Amino acid sequence: MIGLLQRVSHAQVTVDGAVIAAIGRGLLVLVGVENGDDKIQAERLLERVLGYRVFPDEAGKMNLSLRDIDGGLLLVPQFTLAADTGKGARPSFSSAAPPEIGRALFDHMVARARAQYPHVGCGRFGAEMEVTLTNEGPVTFWLRVAPQT
Repeated sequence: MIGLLQRVSHAQVTVDGAVIAAIGRGLLVLVGVENGDDKIQAERLLERVLGYRVFPDEAGKMNLSLRDIDGGLLLVPQFTLAADTGKGARPSFSSAAPPEIGRALFDHMVARARAQYPHVGCGRFGAEMEVTLTNEGPVTFWLRVAPQT
């Protein structure tokens, strides 16, 4: 499972002209589900996201986690993160999980996030979304919890 973390001062998701989720300072995480992923990968990725130290402390060092700053978490499904871009001029999505598995694991991750953390918003799986953000830093990290083989 892949998470593209972006430290933001604010971010929102719009579907059909309506804002469906928004956060202030926190993390926007684009989530990609790969073949072989299951709930173990979803829970481990969430654990890493909530504890990853990407916010500055008093000395300006990235030493604080989302939990430490009590920031917002915006989870957005993005199957294109699992694309194979190794050759040619067009990505292959053969390594992405089928939509029904991707949806189930994304929904599981959102449910677990909401059970563990008070400030969670999410995008809509399968929808045409507009995601807007102000990347603070800019700070962006790619995290991956490898699928079971």
